[in-house]
Amino acid sequence: MNTIARGLSLLQAQAANPTGQMLSTIVTFGLVFVVFYFLIIRPQNKKQKDAKKMIEAVKKGDKVVTIGGAHGTVQSVKDGTVVVKVDDDCRIEFSKSAIASVVALKAEEKPEAISQKAEAEKPEAEKK
Repeated sequence: MNTIARGLSLLQAQAANPTGQMLSTIVTFGLVFVVFYFLIIRPQNKKQKDAKKMIEAVKKGDKVVTIGGAHGTVQSVKDGTVVVKVDDDCRIEFSKSAIASVVALKAEEKPEAISQKAEAEKPEAEKK
C-alpha cells in the first residue's frame, strides 16, 4: 500500500512540470508524423512516379487498359493524347492520363504456346 502511494506521489510531481509534458507531446507528434510519412506519403509518391513513367513510355502497338475499362491497342501517340484501337473499325482518342495500365506481353501468349511450354517443363517420369 505504501508503495502505491509513493508511486502516485511521484506521478503527481512529474505532472506539475509543464516543460516535460510539452516535450513528450512534441515527441509523440513527431513520431506520428514519421509513421505517416513512411506508411502513407512515401508509398503514394512512389506510386505516382511509377504511373507517370508508365504513361510516358506508352508507344504504338502497346495493349492498354483505360480507367474506364476499355481495352485496346495504341495506334498513335500525340502530345497529350493517345489513339486507341478498340475494334477493327473503332478508334478512340483518350487523354494520356486516362491510361490505367499497360498489359504485359506474357499475358498475350496463345494457349498452344503455353501448353507446349508446360509439356517441355514436365519431368520425364510424368511424360511416360
